[in-house]
Amino acid sequence: MEKRWFYIVAVIVIALLIARTTLFIVDETQVAIITQFGDPVDVVGEAGLHWKLPQPVQAVRFFDSRLLIYDPKPTEFLTNDKKNIVADAFVAWRIRDPKQFLETVNDQAGAEVRMADIVASELGAALGQYPLHALISVDPEQMQVAAIMDTVTSECHAIAASSFGIDISEVRMKRIAFPEQNKQSVFDRMRAERGRIAMRYRSEGEEEAIRIRAEADRQRQEILAEAYREAETIRGRGDAQAASIYADAFNADPEFYKFTRKLESYGKFLDDKTTVILSSDSDLLDLLDRKGR
Repeated sequence: MEKRWFYIVAVIVIALLIARTTLFIVDETQVAIITQFGDPVDVVGEAGLHWKLPQPVQAVRFFDSRLLIYDPKPTEFLTNDKKNIVADAFVAWRIRDPKQFLETVNDQAGAEVRMADIVASELGAALGQYPLHALISVDPEQMQVAAIMDTVTSECHAIAASSFGIDISEVRMKRIAFPEQNKQSVFDRMRAERGRIAMRYRSEGEEEAIRIRAEADRQRQEILAEAYREAETIRGRGDAQAASIYADAFNADPEFYKFTRKLESYGKFLDDKTTVILSSDSDLLDLLDRKGR
């Protein structure tokens, strides 16, 4: 009886050992590669329980199948107009061919080393074709960063896919800066350039203001001249009408018209503080003399 239980326990232990070395579980976020004596022989991409030959004949390597982010160190590059910049980019990638990936880079650390070289090479080549204002500018129409990074992504994707079984889906710029030793001189040049642009804007504004003021003065003179001409025309018509009225009045009763004109003359220069000396034959004295008589 004891021997039978011993055999049963031994069989269970052996079965567990065999299961431990032959069965494996693949997670939903993983892809597994079965290697035989170190060489990849099969790729398991389906999640669940799977089996293989026991070790050391076959082994399993697990890799992350999700989209991964690699953040290489910032690198200094030279632009087309000979300006030094520090570009800080990131890479979005995943394993495209697990067997090729294992054979060429072995693991994620090896993949990141290769990607760092590829991205630095392609980014340097792309940035070297553009001037600084295509990367840093206040004018959106001059900015070419998106187009540059699209080109870099395409080139990096082609190299990584064919050489290492890596799918690089995005290479994007996080930050563009200047080397520490060049920052102050670059900022000084930027300030000088902005000052020059500001002076040009001020000069153009002053020129426009002078033109507007000159145009306003011209219009003012034209309006005043037109108003003066119209006023003189009206005044001339009024004087003509007044002369006509005076003539009509004089023709109607010359003696009465002469009398009223003399009275108007008295009203203009006679008051209680005025002393008038007239000759004996003056028309004004004649009227006053008759009034006195």
